[in-house]
Amino acid sequence: MRLIIVTDAWKPQVNGVVTTLGKTRDTIQAIGHEVTVINPADYKTLPCPTYPEIKLALNPGRRVASAIDAFDPTHIHIATEGPLGLAARSYCINHSLNFTTSYHTQFPEYIRERIPIPLNISYSFFRWFHSRATRTMVGTPHQRTLLEQRDFKNIVLWTRGVDASIFMPKDKAFLNYARPIWIYVGRVAVEKNIEAFLSLDIPGTKVVIGDGPAISELSTRYTEVKFEGYKFGAELASYIAAGDVFVFPSLTDTFGVVMLEAMACGLPVAAFPVTGPRDVVRNGTTGCLNDDLKTAAMNALQLNPQDCTQQASEYTWEQATRQFIDNLTPARN
Repeated sequence: MRLIIVTDAWKPQVNGVVTTLGKTRDTIQAIGHEVTVINPADYKTLPCPTYPEIKLALNPGRRVASAIDAFDPTHIHIATEGPLGLAARSYCINHSLNFTTSYHTQFPEYIRERIPIPLNISYSFFRWFHSRATRTMVGTPHQRTLLEQRDFKNIVLWTRGVDASIFMPKDKAFLNYARPIWIYVGRVAVEKNIEAFLSLDIPGTKVVIGDGPAISELSTRYTEVKFEGYKFGAELASYIAAGDVFVFPSLTDTFGVVMLEAMACGLPVAAFPVTGPRDVVRNGTTGCLNDDLKTAAMNALQLNPQDCTQQASEYTWEQATRQFIDNLTPARN
C-alpha cells in the first residue's frame, strides 16, 4: 500500500489530531507500507486568525496535485477540512479518485465559541466536505450518532491508542504541590471550556499543562493555578502521573486522547457527560461524568488507579491503526 495522508494539522502543533496522525503514520510504516503526509510544513502559510500557532497553506492546489501525482498513491486519506484538505478533495474528484476522510474536531462548535455563526451553516459546509468520501472516520459511537443525525453519510469508527511505554504510573513526588493535584492537559483556549476547570472551588492544586491563545489572560486571572506550559513525551507523562485526578472540561472534543494517556498513568478522569468522555470513560470505574464538574472531580478521587491503567491497556495504536487500514478504500476502482 502507498498511502497519502493530507492534513492541515501537523507538527509543531500540539493536539490530539497531530498525535493521532503521527502515531498512525509511524505504525503503518512499521507494518511495511509506504506513507507520505502532505502537511503545511511544505507550503507558504498564513497564521490562522485568532489561532496563530495553526498555519494555513496559501494557494496549495497545484503543489498538492503535484505531490499526489508524484507519489501515485493506492489509497488517499484526507484528515482535515482546511486548505490542504480542500485542495486534495478537489483533485480527487476531478481525477475520479476515491478517498476517505476523518472528522477529528467539532469545528462548528469551535467556530461558534469565537464567531456567532449558526451551527446549521457551519455543519452544511462540513457535510458538503465529507459527502464525497467513501467513508468518514470518527472516534466514538456517540460522535457517529451525532453526525448521522445531521445527515452525514458513510460514517465508520476509528478508535485511538495510547503509548504504554511512555504513559504509565510514576513517582507522585515529581510534583511538590498541595494535594490533591488536579491535572489539565490541552490547549488553553475558549473552545476547550478550560475556565470550567480553573474556576472550580476544590481543595489542593490545579495544574495546567499546555499553551494557547488564552493563556496570558487566564494566568493573570487565576494566579493560584500552576501553568506549566507545553510538556512532551516522558516529561509530560511524569507531570500527569504525579497528579491525582485528570480534569477534562471540554464540551466539544470528538475523542480526547489525553484521557487515555491520563488513565494509563493511573489517573481517573473527571468530565462532563458529553461526546468523548461518554465513550472513553467508564463512569464510576475509570472516571466520573457529571454535569457538575466539581462533583465529578471529588468523586473521581475515590476511584482505583489500577482500574484506570487496566482500561487504558485495552487501547493500542496497533489496534487503532489496523482499524484505520480496514476503513481505507482503494483510490482507483
